Amino acid sequence: MSTAATTIQLEVSSPQAAEAQPLLDALSEQLGTRFGSDGRASFTEWQTGDSRYIFLLARLEGEAVGCGAVRPLTDTVGEVKRMFAKYSRQGIGEAVLQQLETEASQAGYTELWLETREANTEACRFYLKNGYQRRPNYGPYIGRDHSACFGKLLTSSDAAEFLSHD
Repeated sequence: MSTAATTIQLEVSSPQAAEAQPLLDALSEQLGTRFGSDGRASFTEWQTGDSRYIFLLARLEGEAVGCGAVRPLTDTVGEVKRMFAKYSRQGIGEAVLQQLETEASQAGYTELWLETREANTEACRFYLKNGYQRRPNYGPYIGRDHSACFGKLLTSSDAAEFLSHD
């Protein structure tokens, strides 16, 4: 599948949406097979109707092909969860992550954090490539050597424009 001739459409949705379930199930199966834990336990509470909980679905030609979420850790820090692209190297993950950052900024977050497995080298490279930096493990990941935590400061386009002229 090539995205050259098609555009990835992104929409705010819910992890309970029927189209989200096969994606979340595929992610959990992949994580369980590769790392022995499916990640579902860290994504149990979800506040529908709370704008600080953000879930995106990505579509290519109408097919749901990716997802990602942000949930609050503090008033200003959101946590990226359940990032998944059905097809690799098609720009799906990057499109989802960039839109999550935009939505998170609009919801009042100034920073995003996330955790992935140290052994998930593809994910670690992906986040570094997208401007995330390694940070100390936080919350339930403190003391877990297999966890790799990342963070990124969110800036408005005005602030980014101002900083680029310094």
